[in-house]
Amino acid sequence: MDKQTGFMKALKCRECGREYPLAATHVCEFDFGPLEVAYDYDRIKASMTRSAIQSRSKNMWRYRELLPVAGEPTVGCEVGFTPLIKADRLAKRLGIRELWIKNDAVNYPTLSFKDRVVSVALSRAKELGFTTVACASTGNLANSVAANAASAGLKAYVFIPSDLELGKVLNSLVYGANVVGIKGHYDEVNRLCAEIAGKYNWAFVNVNMRPYYAEGSKSMGFEIIEQLGWKIPQHTIVPMASGSLLTKIHKSYQEMTKLGLVSDAEYSVHGAQPAGCSPISVAQKAGLDFFKPVKPNTIAKSLAIGTPADGFYALKVMKETGGAADDVTDDEIRDGIKLLAECEGIFTETAGGVTVGVAKKLIASGKIPANDSAVLCITGNGLKTLDALVGHVGHTREIRPSLREFEALIEAETKSPTAA
Repeated sequence: MDKQTGFMKALKCRECGREYPLAATHVCEFDFGPLEVAYDYDRIKASMTRSAIQSRSKNMWRYRELLPVAGEPTVGCEVGFTPLIKADRLAKRLGIRELWIKNDAVNYPTLSFKDRVVSVALSRAKELGFTTVACASTGNLANSVAANAASAGLKAYVFIPSDLELGKVLNSLVYGANVVGIKGHYDEVNRLCAEIAGKYNWAFVNVNMRPYYAEGSKSMGFEIIEQLGWKIPQHTIVPMASGSLLTKIHKSYQEMTKLGLVSDAEYSVHGAQPAGCSPISVAQKAGLDFFKPVKPNTIAKSLAIGTPADGFYALKVMKETGGAADDVTDDEIRDGIKLLAECEGIFTETAGGVTVGVAKKLIASGKIPANDSAVLCITGNGLKTLDALVGHVGHTREIRPSLREFEALIEAETKSPTAA
């Protein structure tokens, strides 16, 4: 492996194909297209075999040839390889033959898939000589940047909308990061961060470091393939904020096929959004290849990006793979959270409720056939979004420490017409 570039060749514009050095830059200066890491697949093919992968530690770095760091990773070395769970009870409730849950709600260290992208971005930032890292975030990314920066001895600034869930705010402050609340929605936070990134020599993981950062999402797809016994799932349902995760899971399936690690197969990638912020799903349902920006209004704040940076590419992936998108209301999001918890014992944040709710709709409509198999991507932990469920998940029954009172409680519940 080249000590300067690893298995990377260059940064390449996704629109015009122009190549750039492997620096901290993210936009083509000719057509303003986003830059993406280009790899030397011939060299990777010689190094990355199934047996080589399986001999490595069970974390996302077992696929390191396809992740954009030049040397060994230095941040987040234990991130990834989260469980893929066969969800038979939920499959029965949703009306599908086979269902799997890719559960990043238990990812290390901050209980969301963002630990994948951050470990890549910060490992690369250290290689490029940065000592301060930053991000614009709807919550999970802020938590991950704060935690991983602390473990790596890097200074961190995280910029968030000031109305974020308290759990996510505390989960950034506890690591000693500089947390800046902006009185505005995510797109306004992001615009400010683009200006700050231009003025200060900081590694903004989702601005100037975005080409490297986004690649970390591929590891979720690599793991799904390996955990399914080296097969690409027929259907993958992915929550969409910027749309980047959906496009990178698609890329992971393409790369595994290109390298001969998995047989070529037809598959569909589907997108899930909350109704209160659904620019991509609205465009997909209308058959459009462009979206109209919206102002977010949803309990699924981790998906509340009204101008999704990868929305165009997410629409393209769904069209290419025969995927579909849909969106769900706040009440349907809560129902999705409860359904996953009651059927599989997995407590997801609001984004996961979106994924479950949309999967239910796509299966009911036949867009995902009942005789097929599907994977649901659960990207964050329910302990982060408790506020969304207050008053919506029942209540405790209080009694005195008396067997007679408990017997009366049981008798009353047995007689109740709503008793299960």
